Amino acid sequence: MSAPADSGSVRLVALVAGATAGIGRVFAQRLAASGHDLILVARDATRLGTVADELALQYGINAEALAADLSRDDGMRRVADRITQEPRLSVLVHSAGFGTKGRLVNRPFAEQATMLELHVMAPMLHTRAALPGMIERGRGQIIIVSSVASFTYSMGNVNYCATKAWERVFCEGLGLELEGTGVQIQALCPGFTRTEFHDRAGIDKSKIPRILWLSADRVVDDSLAQLAAKGPVVCVPTRRYKLVVLMLRFMPAWILRPFRAKYGKART
Repeated sequence: MSAPADSGSVRLVALVAGATAGIGRVFAQRLAASGHDLILVARDATRLGTVADELALQYGINAEALAADLSRDDGMRRVADRITQEPRLSVLVHSAGFGTKGRLVNRPFAEQATMLELHVMAPMLHTRAALPGMIERGRGQIIIVSSVASFTYSMGNVNYCATKAWERVFCEGLGLELEGTGVQIQALCPGFTRTEFHDRAGIDKSKIPRILWLSADRVVDDSLAQLAAKGPVVCVPTRRYKLVVLMLRFMPAWILRPFRAKYGKART
């Protein structure tokens, strides 16, 4: 689990972006259960308020609902300002994201630009906002939800793979800069996870083998356990996906090409 939420008599705060569903919501639940007050961020103000109220009632913590569209400059900057104003911030989780289906040439430009803003600019800005205070306090944990897709590329998934690779490499480089500060950074790289993600992207989940599916609970528990153990910056939940990543990184391209083609055709 994450660090204890009580520092003396002061309860620590966790900010979770993308908190209304899937991996982000499970992070919010786990952090509330460990005694953190919460700042929850998502676009849907009504749904966000419901989640905040439920977690506050269930765990006896304070839960602030901060509605913001993190793909827009004003939304991401409003959240960054809130981060810099919170002296109790101990955990930052960036789980907001989305996928698309189809060749890049056929996708709307605005949609793909939105993906880059949400997957690249928002986590960078919010991490940058959190770091000075965390370093000064000598503690803090930042989790950016990347993907196993960050280790590969495919048709119909061009910008998703590219932006997730950016997130992972960003965390790996920043991890070197944070050595000795007491601040941890993690690139969480799950495989196929049962959330709303694939439905929103219009992806046929029946074409994905059952053995490849993970639960959001398992993904989050593996992430928090690796942080608690002060493990590596990159977290790949489950042994099966560690094996997948090993194959993606070291198998010759000519062996992987048929698998990339098959997966890519399912998304175009």
